[in-house]
Amino acid sequence: MKRAVHKELPDAAERARVLKELRRDVLERQQGYRERALRLFPHICAGCGREFTGKRLTELTVHHKDGNWKNNPPDGSNWELLCLYCHDHEHEKLIDARRRGGAASASADPSPGLGNPFEKLDALLEAAGDGDPAGGAPPAGEDKT
Repeated sequence: MKRAVHKELPDAAERARVLKELRRDVLERQQGYRERALRLFPHICAGCGREFTGKRLTELTVHHKDGNWKNNPPDGSNWELLCLYCHDHEHEKLIDARRRGGAASASADPSPGLGNPFEKLDALLEAAGDGDPAGGAPPAGEDKT
């Protein structure tokens, strides 16, 4: 009869050292292609069309179109910038496709982005005539009589 071998868990200092090393490795890998993608592409989500600047730039992620995070061509042809929400949505679509037994790759059925929700806002405002589609009160200091 074999006896079970019990490995001792590493102490807190060793766990902290390993976690720190793992985080550093992940950060180095991400910064490599992320920084290149941010230099190559406008800081706009390819899914929803929102622009990201300043501190919010951290919410913009690099999505690998073919699903392979190791495929990082210098021209960025396998990347698109997506906000956190659109990136999660892309991966959820892949998970759903796998559950249904469908294609497991992003290239199988690429769906277009949702577009800019404000794309036709100017036309709507112009159609309203006075720039106030709700027909509310004029701005303070203006008389509409």
